[in-house]
Amino acid sequence: MTDHDGTTAQADARRWAPGTPILWRYRANGGDGIHICRPVTVVRDTEDLLAVWLAPGTECVKPVLADGTSVHAEPLATRYTKPRTTRRDHWFGTGVLKLARPGEPWSVWLFWEPGWRFKNWYVNLEEPRVRWAGGVDSEDHFLDISVRPDGTWRWHDEDEFAQARRAGLMDAAQADAVRRAGSAAVAAVEAWASPFADGWEDWRPDPAWRVPALPGDWDRTPAHVSS
Repeated sequence: MTDHDGTTAQADARRWAPGTPILWRYRANGGDGIHICRPVTVVRDTEDLLAVWLAPGTECVKPVLADGTSVHAEPLATRYTKPRTTRRDHWFGTGVLKLARPGEPWSVWLFWEPGWRFKNWYVNLEEPRVRWAGGVDSEDHFLDISVRPDGTWRWHDEDEFAQARRAGLMDAAQADAVRRAGSAAVAAVEAWASPFADGWEDWRPDPAWRVPALPGDWDRTPAHVSS
C-alpha cells in the first residue's frame, strides 16, 4: 500500500498476498472525488480474480447529504441533485466477500446471515476497477442484480438507475452500456458460470486477520494506476 508519507510500499502492477489490507473505493458519479471507501482484506489476487473480505464492523466512508441526512432518506426526485458530503461510519451486519474479474463491468458480492447461513449473491454493476498501489477504484452504475441460492434472480434499483439518467449522471450511451453489462451478468447467472458455481459460499475468513483500519488519507489521489 502507499504509506502515509506518500511513498509507494508496493508497486501497483504487483499482486497482493492474501491477508493484505487494501481500499475498495468508488468515485462520485459525475465528479472526480471519492465518496465511498471500504478497507478490505485480500483473499485472492490472480490474473483472473480479485477476491476481498469486508469484515463486520469495518470503519468506512459513505456519502450523505450536506445536512447529514441519509442519501436514501431523500425522495428519489431530488436524491441526485442535492449537495453531498461524506461521513465515516461502520459496516453493519455480517461481512461481505467481493469478487471481481479484471475488465468486467461488475463485481459479485456474497452475503451471509448470522451463523454463516448463505443469503445471496449480489451483482453490483460498476466501472471495471482500476488498480493502484493501495487498492482499487471504480464508479457505481446504480443498477444491480440479486441472486438467490437456488439461482433465481431479480433486478434492483431500476428506479435509481432511471433517475440518475434523468439527473444527467450518465448519458444515453453509458446507460445503454450499463444495460448491456447487466444482460451479460444475467447470462452468466443463468448459465451458472463462474463465480456462482465456484463454491465461494462455503469460504470463511482467516480468524487471524485483523479488521483493516480506515486511513486518514483514504481519499488520496493515486500516483500510479493500472487496469
